[in-house]
Amino acid sequence: MATVEASSHTPTPLLKDELDIVIPTIRNLDFLEMWRPFFEPYHLIIVQDGDPSKTIKVPDGFDYELYNRNDINRILGPKASCISFKDSACRCFGYMVSKKKYIFTIDDDCFVAKDPSGKLINALEQHIKNLLSPSTPHFFNTLYDPFRDGADFVRGYPFTLREGVKTAVSHGLWLNIPDYDAPTQLVKPRERNTRYVDAVLTIPKGTLFPMCGMNLAFDRELIGPAMYFGLMGDGQPIGRYDDMWAGWCIKVICDHLGLGVKTGLPYIWHSKASNPFVNLRKEYKGIFWQEEIIPFFQSAVLPKDCTSVQKCYLELSNQVKEKLSQVDPYFDKLADAMVTWIEAWNELNPDGASAKLPNGNA
Repeated sequence: MATVEASSHTPTPLLKDELDIVIPTIRNLDFLEMWRPFFEPYHLIIVQDGDPSKTIKVPDGFDYELYNRNDINRILGPKASCISFKDSACRCFGYMVSKKKYIFTIDDDCFVAKDPSGKLINALEQHIKNLLSPSTPHFFNTLYDPFRDGADFVRGYPFTLREGVKTAVSHGLWLNIPDYDAPTQLVKPRERNTRYVDAVLTIPKGTLFPMCGMNLAFDRELIGPAMYFGLMGDGQPIGRYDDMWAGWCIKVICDHLGLGVKTGLPYIWHSKASNPFVNLRKEYKGIFWQEEIIPFFQSAVLPKDCTSVQKCYLELSNQVKEKLSQVDPYFDKLADAMVTWIEAWNELNPDGASAKLPNGNA
């Protein structure tokens, strides 16, 4: 297996035949030039949002496939209704059509960051390191990720838990423009994130987190069917909660199935702040709804017979319909879209319709 040399001098598998890069966009992908040294070996899946008649230009030398709304409608037929329109949530169509084990997704306004020494950060390499090493959700290690070079389990860490669990998700962070909601953007319009924290940690079991989709990697075989970015954007009462919805769902399912989620390194450079007034219009209802959505996920319990990601997700959709539809009728529609998403996923991925889990159950 081909490898690249990591800064810690530990070879990291390149996984060029096992990983797809998914990019949602409405514009020419000139940003790929900066990523060329890191992305060129990989296959790109580009999901074009908005007007399908617009031609998206991709720099020469990249291996890619591009899907627009007409393609999504053609491939999914009536089930295309579950894929958001005029929202970056459309990226999850790329997860569905990929045939690779791993996915890395990035926004087109994200560039290569530099570490404190000035070295360019290969974000993809760090995500791979995160995904290929175990997570420790059941007991917190105060040295953060014990599987990093130069770290280990601290005194008092139970030996029976040191094997860890499989890592399903690697959540990266951002320098420059922070991932703030609209009210925070309005209050702190000039704030920039300059802090580079050289750490990766496992999010503990039972703890939710706000997942950002602009710098994210995951094991598609372990958690892919739950990486549905919701029903957002055009025709919906909410936007900019797509990745967070997926994050709440995958965390509940990972906790249930004994999988891990890591956050921290790698950093990317987020170059462009979106308009806070536009964002406020998209987020407005979500800002109120999240105060009820989060307690819902905090209290969600999945039955023991939910032994696959699909079963877990369908059970979550039932609970969404039962409990969150009281918040707003939108959640009835979202719950139905969750079911449609799983049906479409299983149609396009018949061999993985009941993925094998770490405990050997199907």
